[in-house]
Amino acid sequence: MDDGEKALSFRPEWPTSSPCFAAREVGPLRLDHAKLGDRHASECDRPNMDFLGGYPGHEDSFGALRTDMKTKPRKRVAGGITTSQVVLSAHVGGNADAFPEIVALHIPQGSTVADVTYGRGVFWKNIDADWCRVLGTDLKTGTDLRHLPYQAGTIDCVVFDPPYMEGLHRRSKDHLAGNGTYAAFRNHYSNGEANPELSKKLTTPKWHDAVLDLYFRGGEEAYRVLRDNGTMIVKCQDEVSANRQRLTHVEIINFYESIGFYTKDLFVVVRQNRPAISRLKKQVHARKNHSYFLVFVKIPAGKSRASMRS
Repeated sequence: MDDGEKALSFRPEWPTSSPCFAAREVGPLRLDHAKLGDRHASECDRPNMDFLGGYPGHEDSFGALRTDMKTKPRKRVAGGITTSQVVLSAHVGGNADAFPEIVALHIPQGSTVADVTYGRGVFWKNIDADWCRVLGTDLKTGTDLRHLPYQAGTIDCVVFDPPYMEGLHRRSKDHLAGNGTYAAFRNHYSNGEANPELSKKLTTPKWHDAVLDLYFRGGEEAYRVLRDNGTMIVKCQDEVSANRQRLTHVEIINFYESIGFYTKDLFVVVRQNRPAISRLKKQVHARKNHSYFLVFVKIPAGKSRASMRS
């Protein structure tokens, strides 16, 4: 027997009844697929590794290899594009500059938005009026943000920007912050009047606690009128009150999460100019030149905060 005959006589330990084995047995000869039948022809046309193992009595290492190959998951291909044109968390400028990006990211088009501290409508200055329906109210329109005129679960988004400095919560109008050259500040961030509740009784929260009380009660009312998965956008700023550092944004987040909100996002707005200080003796805290927009989502009934992913 010459070398060629030896090569043809080689028989691997695969079942000889397989048409795929027959194809390899004849070597260069062509099989008549019509005689083998369509099923056998399709089996012979499969890649070599496809017929390794898997036959009764032949569960060997080849069979294990074949199983591994068939169960191996496909490689995941990442989608998306490469870009730097995304909404950022920090903005240098005014509220009217930052707010449009917050709206684009968190207020779907066609939403009903209750801006309960509308004032002069500064937030909406650079936003297309057709984007959403804005219900603008404040104390000057006779609407108290703690007692909104909306049915429960009827609003898509609440925007909330109350006076966030304790100097704007006083029993007497003469004691309000924002006198003289700062009168414009008082006009933008308050109704220019003393807090009537502070005038009635001494047990009402005062100083920074009066600020928090307004945020907390306003948050509870917003939770009532919001739909499930509704959005609340809150503007606030930290402050030093009675020589004590008060991280207002942290206090608000802690309370809002305790009543059923999920903290979805946070934006920092940095003022462009440097704040001036009168009668400075000794500085012991950094002067605040930034404020926050906090974005909350009302957690639907039956869901937990841990289940909120978007």
